[in-house]
Amino acid sequence: MSYGGRIRIGALASAVAAAALLVAGCGGGKNFADQPRPAATLMLNGVITNSGVTVSPNHAGAGPFKIQVSNQTRSTHTLELDGDNIQPVQSGAIAPADTGSIQITLKPGVYTVKAGSAAAVKRELPATRLVIGKARPDSNDQVGLP
Repeated sequence: MSYGGRIRIGALASAVAAAALLVAGCGGGKNFADQPRPAATLMLNGVITNSGVTVSPNHAGAGPFKIQVSNQTRSTHTLELDGDNIQPVQSGAIAPADTGSIQITLKPGVYTVKAGSAAAVKRELPATRLVIGKARPDSNDQVGLP
């Protein structure tokens, strides 16, 4: 067999092996069924002022959330989220003119967002309510998500 014939046979064998790997990689089955993705994370923004805490929007559908607040006071505060469906969740200390956040998935219910726990300041500021309704739809049809 000539040298050129060996190259053709080697190229053919490589192509067959690549095709076999491609076909094997296309396997489906129940393990790879198209499952809906969770709802996209909803950003809730808020502010801590001397008159209390506000979060907007304060009505949303259940799902994953990131609550980010800016501390516009002269004191360090913590942010706390509490409700019937969860154990209280706290952010770290939020210095004046800084931001803090809590990332969590919430079920339907009424929650309280507070600032200024006893660990951070002597006086707690008035809290705000966060009302979570029925679950938001999945994010399968939303473009640009990871």
